[in-house]
Amino acid sequence: MGNGWYEWPLVLFTVLGQCVAGALIVSGLGLLAMKDDATARQRIIRSMFFIWLVMGLGFLASVMHLGSPMRAFNSLNRIGASGLSNEIAVGSLFFTVGGLWWLVTMLGKMPQTLGKLWLLLTMVLGVVFVWAMTRVYQIDTVPTWSTGYTTVAFFMTVLLSGPLFAVLLLRASRVNFNGTTFASISVLALLVSVAVIVSQGMSLSTIHSSVQQASALVPDYASLQVCRVVLLVVGLGCWICPLVRRKEPHVAGLLLGLLLVLGGEIIGRGLFYGLHMTVGMAVAG
Repeated sequence: MGNGWYEWPLVLFTVLGQCVAGALIVSGLGLLAMKDDATARQRIIRSMFFIWLVMGLGFLASVMHLGSPMRAFNSLNRIGASGLSNEIAVGSLFFTVGGLWWLVTMLGKMPQTLGKLWLLLTMVLGVVFVWAMTRVYQIDTVPTWSTGYTTVAFFMTVLLSGPLFAVLLLRASRVNFNGTTFASISVLALLVSVAVIVSQGMSLSTIHSSVQQASALVPDYASLQVCRVVLLVVGLGCWICPLVRRKEPHVAGLLLGLLLVLGGEIIGRGLFYGLHMTVGMAVAG
């Protein structure tokens, strides 16, 4: 029994990947909204380097989970039939298409119309990537994972961390961006996440195998979820409190907020992996 941190490569890969997908969508919308200010557009594009840097770190973590980098190619052997193969394939496509878009645009070689279409395609691939992640864990023999809670939780990570990451990059680029709408979306995602935590926590008592009760897999489930929610609230507060006072959030405050939110989601994802159990037996971390 434990908190699932033994699966730390997957924890980092899923959380960072979902954060990147959300950040790309929001920053991409900010970029598309900049029509006449070529200088501001270039600053945004430069800042988006950090999106792909974080995505690279996520993929590096996923490769470490495989034990050997050479095994990464084997994970693509069953595209179309395996959720894992589909996840790696879609994620790699997202990373490649987005990375090439950024590089060509950064070099000033991207035609304007093609660049917009390419960026929109990358944003769609980000959503498909997160959806492919959720499908990996819809396993009939793992009742604690094969629920709608998994899908909702993964997409809530997108909405909690992605907009905050994007606003941080936009502020660092000295671009005026009305983030009130996206802040409201993140707050709504927080409320949905709390509802999922409560509902899933109550449902654990109804899930059991022949040798294990699901609620016993992570004895500190409730206290760790409380810590997670506190980190999420404080993290989002670093972004929202200045908006309430009608002030622009500081870059340092946004960075601190992002780290707190990511910390909260990492705790939540660790609990997710800690709840792994199979029909007929339980696998403890």
